[in-house]
Amino acid sequence: MKLSIIVPAYNEEKRIKQTLRDYYLFFNKKFKKNFEMIIIPNNCRDRTIEVVKKFSNKKSQIKIFNIPEYSGKGGAVMYGFKFAKGDCVGFTDADNSTSPQNFFKLYQNIDKFDGIIGSRKINGARINPKRRFIQNASSFLFNLVATLLFNFKYKDTQCGAKLFTKNTTSLLIKKSQEKGWIFDVELLYICKKNKLKILESPIV
Repeated sequence: MKLSIIVPAYNEEKRIKQTLRDYYLFFNKKFKKNFEMIIIPNNCRDRTIEVVKKFSNKKSQIKIFNIPEYSGKGGAVMYGFKFAKGDCVGFTDADNSTSPQNFFKLYQNIDKFDGIIGSRKINGARINPKRRFIQNASSFLFNLVATLLFNFKYKDTQCGAKLFTKNTTSLLIKKSQEKGWIFDVELLYICKKNKLKILESPIV
C-alpha cells in the first residue's frame, strides 16, 4: 500500500461527497488498488455517514470508521492513523480545501523527509478566494504564539493537509494526546522533539 489518506468529518453531509469523488477518481487513476481513503465521521448529527456509505459502495479503497461520540479532529486523525496501511499516511479536510492534485504534490515531494506539511504562507502558495482581514490576523497571531512557544520555523502550522511516513505516524500515535484543533501544533512539536525532518511545502 503506497498511500493512506485520512478524512476526518464532523457534520459534512453537504461537502464531503465532492471531496470523496475528486480524491477517489484522482488517486484511483494514479494508484489503482494501491491506496486507501479512511473516512472518520465523528460525533455527526447529520447524514454524513449515510453519504459516505453510499458513495463508497463497491469501492474497496474506501474504508469507514465511525466514532459516535466526540473525538475532536485530532482524535479522529489519530484513530485513522491506527488503521492506516500505507507507506505514507496523511490527512486532509472534508471540505476539499486542498485538491487531490495538491495533496499528490505532497506525496511526490516527501522524498527522504519524515513528513511534509502543506503551507498557505510561503513562496509559491496561493489562497483563492482571498481570506478576510480577521482570518489573516488571527492566523498570524496563532502562528506567532506557536513560533515563540516552540521555536518553530514553520509559517503555517494549521493547514489541513499533512503527510507522514508510516514510522512517523507510529511515533505520533504513541505520543499525541491533544484532540482539539491545536493538535497540528502538538504533532509538529513531537516531530521537532524527536529530531524528525519535516518539510513545509507551498499549496493552493
